[in-house]
Amino acid sequence: MGIVAGLDSSPDFTRIVVCDSDTGAVLRQGYAPHPLESPEGGGRPADVDPQVWLLSLGEAAGGGLLEGVQAIGVSAQANSVVPLDAQGNTVRPAMVGADKRSQVAAADLIDALGGREAWAQAVGSVPQTGQPVTKLRWLARTEPEAAARTAVLLQAHDWLVWQLLGRPARRTTDRGGASGTGYWSAATGGYRPDLVELALGHHAMLPEVIGPADAAGTTPEGLLISAGTGETQAAAFGLGIGLGDAVVSLGASGSVMAVHPEALVDQYGMITSLADATGMHLPVVTTLNAVRALRGTAELLGVPDLESLSELAMKSTPGSHGLVLLPYLEGERTPNLPHTAGTLAGLRRESMRPEHLARAAFEGMLCGLADALDVLRGRGVDVRRVFLLGAAAELPAVQAAAPALFGTQVVVPQPADYAAIGSARQAAWALGVSQGTLDPRTPPVWQGAVAQVLEPGEELAVGQAVRQQYVSVREQTHPGAL
Repeated sequence: MGIVAGLDSSPDFTRIVVCDSDTGAVLRQGYAPHPLESPEGGGRPADVDPQVWLLSLGEAAGGGLLEGVQAIGVSAQANSVVPLDAQGNTVRPAMVGADKRSQVAAADLIDALGGREAWAQAVGSVPQTGQPVTKLRWLARTEPEAAARTAVLLQAHDWLVWQLLGRPARRTTDRGGASGTGYWSAATGGYRPDLVELALGHHAMLPEVIGPADAAGTTPEGLLISAGTGETQAAAFGLGIGLGDAVVSLGASGSVMAVHPEALVDQYGMITSLADATGMHLPVVTTLNAVRALRGTAELLGVPDLESLSELAMKSTPGSHGLVLLPYLEGERTPNLPHTAGTLAGLRRESMRPEHLARAAFEGMLCGLADALDVLRGRGVDVRRVFLLGAAAELPAVQAAAPALFGTQVVVPQPADYAAIGSARQAAWALGVSQGTLDPRTPPVWQGAVAQVLEPGEELAVGQAVRQQYVSVREQTHPGAL
């Protein structure tokens, strides 16, 4: 038995899990929040001193947590840029998160390359706020001196791996992290340095992309560091999803991703073509409105929380007594309607009751995510099972409606930090390859996530009728949007 660790550096905390390398059983865990400010006093919410990540890592690993660990994997928040100068020093704080400062920069880049289809063909995604390539454009336009000093571009997990290895001359990343930058193509497996120059104004050194089972290096103490990856890819790996599986994530916004054997090119930009942490591909479709639609409805109805909204919705019946909610409260990305608003249809005297509106909010949110699933299905992605993630996945109103509206089996995993678990699994893979006990093409088989399995059952026909009613309202309101 070997012992490995996985580290997840999210926007708010660092979590470390120590696992049995053969089974994936979690042996011990560590946790530390990220400080609210950087050591120098912090800056705007979209700017973070990367030293914060190291301080949190050290605190999470305290008390001998890593004793006996032979290898560690690192995952970290996506959409992060750590700009370094030629000496390896940070030029400015790291730019992280869905940075709305770069909205204009995204539009500039789309126009500069000749439109959305040109970007989709080039790198499998269209520039959007928060994406590294868009942040570089913002940096060049807003902080030209910092942009001019930028010689090396890393993401959060690249920078952490580099620090753990003692800042060697060689800097690495993985396919998963590279595929989210906007200047690396999952289809070709190569960088587009011209797109870096288009955004930043000059060339910059980019990390070497290594394979899923490769090691980034070994520390002087003998600790093997695996390739690392983005938080999304690590979570998918930790869940153990494979071909035929999709993951629907319920945050304020929503996302749908699925494992696929090849990269997808979507001229409309609804699909972001990511690579996963195993050598496969991970097309992602996002919606701007998921749990935020539930919270808005709860506020409107005067109920205190989502649990109470769910309880109220369960007093209604499938179809919400004819009410249909298009939950486009923040505009929408899938379909691409950035300036639209939500729609409530089917109002009749008998349907104007709180429980029916509550039910319509849940059904509208799930139907919007079913639209995203259909975008993937329409491109040949096989979806036989859906993993449902997020705190809202535990709500009875979600679990009652999701299988029938998605038209497939729904799996609700027990809450866990699957990104940290996926990072540990990657570390076990790299360790096994280095020892000659694992094939670099086949990841280790670990225990599956403990989960609740929900079947569509007899409700399938009713659910599909509800979905069709939703689609009908969408087509009447926004014809041809999808």
